[in-house]
Order: sequence, then C-alpha cells, then structure tokens
Amino acid sequence: MLMPHPATLRRLVDEYEALIAPEGEGDAVAKPDQRAQDLAYTLCVSTGTRDVRRALERARRHLAAARQAVAPMPARPAGTGGIQVRDGGEAVTR
Repeated sequence: MLMPHPATLRRLVDEYEALIAPEGEGDAVAKPDQRAQDLAYTLCVSTGTRDVRRALERARRHLAAARQAVAPMPARPAGTGGIQVRDGGEAVTR
C-alpha cells in the first residue's frame, strides 16, 4: 500500500485533530464540519482504512516509524570525500 509522505500525513493529522478538539470547557465535541469530514476521508484513503480512528492510529504508527528511520548524516571534514566533475564529464573523487 502506498503511504503519503510523512510531512503530508503529519499535516493531515494535525489539522484534523485541531478541528475536532473540543473548544472551551466541557467534554462535548462539536459536530464535525465539512473540512473535518474531508480530512477524515483523506486520512482513511491515505491509510487504507474505513474508520477515522483506525486511520489516525495507522498514521501515528507510520509517522513514528518514519522518525526512527531518519538518522542524521555523519559530519565530514570539509574538502574530503566530495565528487568533482571536470569539463569532460569525468567524475573524480577526492
């Protein structure tokens, strides 16, 4: 199954959660507006689910896995290990 880019998925989750969060005091959640319904649908399609709660769970798991998969690049001293291309198209590694 294809999954959206983590940045896109993060934006969808954040926007959806902001729209459905209860406003002010009290536990009552307002009826979702059209944008919230559209986001719920998009999250379901993006995660291959039919229920927005499952879509959010799957999205969070995917985002957590994406965070773990990204490791920082090791620092390299300047001027070493780079590739230099000459006029003739020949690549030379220093």
